[in-house]
Amino acid sequence: MSQPANVSQILSKYSPCDVSDGMAKHGLDGSLPNLLQYSGPAATVAGPAYTVEFALFDDPRPEVQYIDSVQKGSVLCIGLDKRLQVSHAPYTLVNNALYGGLMSTRARYLGAVGTVVFGRIRDVKEHRELEYPVFAYGTGTAAPRPAVKPVALNKPLEVYVDGFPSGAYATISPGDTIIADENGVVRLPASLPQSTVDQILDYIPRRVRADELVAQDILAGVGAISAQKDRRKGL
Repeated sequence: MSQPANVSQILSKYSPCDVSDGMAKHGLDGSLPNLLQYSGPAATVAGPAYTVEFALFDDPRPEVQYIDSVQKGSVLCIGLDKRLQVSHAPYTLVNNALYGGLMSTRARYLGAVGTVVFGRIRDVKEHRELEYPVFAYGTGTAAPRPAVKPVALNKPLEVYVDGFPSGAYATISPGDTIIADENGVVRLPASLPQSTVDQILDYIPRRVRADELVAQDILAGVGAISAQKDRRKGL
């Protein structure tokens, strides 16, 4: 199950920081940390997750082909088997890039709105020339083979985050809404009750407007703490 398409359209107007604030209001943490934006415009990417898992090349699971079935409007999310993830930079044991310029060329043609790679990428110049948004932990020069291969498509993807209050892993499920920009990446789970999603969507623009007023107050000489307390009252 995925969020309705209009959820992605609404959230594309806001930053991942705004979405995180909305989720925090309900005790939720959707942060997917340590990712950097390598290409694409300075605008928010929002769409349902289309997940791909890579594992070691000798993994008994057969290799799957994923790039020609990327769905229009989706955010391609590529991760590694849990055994290949580590808690410190660069957060992966794999030096090979999982994703390159030809993959962005195809994803963009099929209508994907961005790609998030929980690992390394290559061909940064190509991604930038395409003006296609790509987020990753880092870069590498070698292709995936012979180190790793894609083994699972549109299955839950576990990503090491190791932070409070998320715990050690976050699970990205197909259809979760992914929101990303130069600040980072956030996921809004598709499993949330619609009533909670509606409350988050209602809160975000009110919080954004309140913070705009806080900024105006600060520029007018009001203390930051006082301005925040006053403008955020009742949110």
